[in-house]
Amino acid sequence: MEPTITHVLVPGTFDPITYGHMDVARRARRICPRVTVAVAASLGKRGVGTTFSLEERVELAREALADLDGVEVLPFSGLLVDFAHEVGAQAVVKGLRAMTDFEYELQQADLNYRLDPELESIFVMSSPEYGYLSSSAVRQIASFGGDVSTFVPPCVAAALRTRFK
Repeated sequence: MEPTITHVLVPGTFDPITYGHMDVARRARRICPRVTVAVAASLGKRGVGTTFSLEERVELAREALADLDGVEVLPFSGLLVDFAHEVGAQAVVKGLRAMTDFEYELQQADLNYRLDPELESIFVMSSPEYGYLSSSAVRQIASFGGDVSTFVPPCVAAALRTRFK
């Protein structure tokens, strides 16, 4: 039987991309030959603007994931299901850190299913070393001048230092 899922999306705001996000992209690539990291043009979570522009977030993600064959980074706006159709993805892969992630992601998966029952949702548990890691925590630490180099790739750490000078 031929695999039916050959292309997946790993969507998010990635403000900024962290080692946890990169872990999800790597794991998605292990199970699927083609992965698109879909950087959302959203205003950010809870209605707060993003620290980095969409173009900056895409560039940082591309640099961070440059070593992964079969992974591309693209910006998107609008509905995720529409973007999945546009790029030909059959599934969405999301990482889960805690029960709060599960509740939010389950709601999103249910809504996506109602919009497109053919678009699968795949959840991967975060690696234990990244279970605590979030972009918002990284931004907060960086905003106070803290060292975030153990949480993000060097390109992101440098961008955060510049942003929060």
